[in-house]
Amino acid sequence: MAPYWLPGLVLFGILVLSQPIRAQDVIAQPPEIQITPPAVQENPPSQMQVFTPTPPAPGTAPRPLQWGPVTFKPRAYYRFLYGNDIATVTSNHASTAIQTLSPGFFFGIGTHWTLDYAPTWSFYSNKQFRDTLDHNVRLTGGTSYEDWTFGFFQGYTASFQPLVETGTQTDQENYSTALTASYLFNSEMSMDLGLYQNFVLTTAFENTREWSTMDWLNYQFWPRLAGSIGVGGGYVAVDTGDDMVYEHIEARARWRATDKLSVDVHGGVELRQVQNSSDNLVNPIAAARIQYQPFEVTRLSLNVDRKVEASYFQNQVTENTTVAAQLDQRLLKWLHFDFSAGYDQIQYVSSIQGTSGRKDNYWFVNVSLGCSILKHGSAAVFYRRNENNSSAPGLSFASNQGGFELGYTF
Repeated sequence: MAPYWLPGLVLFGILVLSQPIRAQDVIAQPPEIQITPPAVQENPPSQMQVFTPTPPAPGTAPRPLQWGPVTFKPRAYYRFLYGNDIATVTSNHASTAIQTLSPGFFFGIGTHWTLDYAPTWSFYSNKQFRDTLDHNVRLTGGTSYEDWTFGFFQGYTASFQPLVETGTQTDQENYSTALTASYLFNSEMSMDLGLYQNFVLTTAFENTREWSTMDWLNYQFWPRLAGSIGVGGGYVAVDTGDDMVYEHIEARARWRATDKLSVDVHGGVELRQVQNSSDNLVNPIAAARIQYQPFEVTRLSLNVDRKVEASYFQNQVTENTTVAAQLDQRLLKWLHFDFSAGYDQIQYVSSIQGTSGRKDNYWFVNVSLGCSILKHGSAAVFYRRNENNSSAPGLSFASNQGGFELGYTF
């Protein structure tokens, strides 16, 4: 039997490493759903995980519709938001109310496959913005065979949202694919293998097509301490600039320090070579996540990340350093208070000359207060402040956004 933490590493590769996040959104997006097939769910929960899912109260969880091996769970989401200083095009910012409507459709196919689709309509009161229809589709699969665990993820996202990097509503399509496999040598040693593909296609900026791999050798030192070493690399093809090749070497550790505290860290170095350039870009990469749950009703987390990505602009990469913290607090048994704040420094570097150009300092604060309604529904009021100080003209802003949101699962 695989150790408790092994399926968690597979799911981390599927659901995190393959995500097509390329830039900060000016407007917070509707919450995404991540569904893991029962065949690869952790059971019992991971010994490394402090935050365990809170089970619904008896009688409140909606029953899915069932047709043989297929289950169906529809849902609905509505949000009203008013914000100022939101970019329509570079150097032009405006205030607007935004109404967002997003029905969702989840299908469970047997114990190995899940499919989730959510279209999202956004209607702007200010005609300087375009009303949009976004799409988010996720297909997830997984299975186990003897000492092997296999995972598959395919995602598609079409979005037309204002982005900090481009300073305008940006049409883009993201296609993400992940194939993962884990093998258990014995009770202490295992390996994780992963192949990833990510396409980012836009109408006005650089298109990128990326293929990569990241492979790990894991060792369980003690029941609550695991370490790994990993190597990987990738190839980035761009339409108008120069293609890039990169290599990673990293180490990571997961430590459940106490029943209330866990730490997950990894770090290493990236070497990036650019076609038609004799210089290599050498960058440190690192990430850390700390989870702390001092009480049953209180959850604290801290995330730190440094990564390098291809930019939306020709022959440029971005060096992103992010620090973010979150507090989840239950109040009076029925209210939920969420607070999150973060800072992101984005340095744009010429992939040809290796010289630094534009620099952004971006930060955000989110506050929300919500509760459950009508057994299967939820309601919340929220406030968001985000600000970007950019060395490039027309891309700095300070936006205040507030409103309410409603959700219901049938």
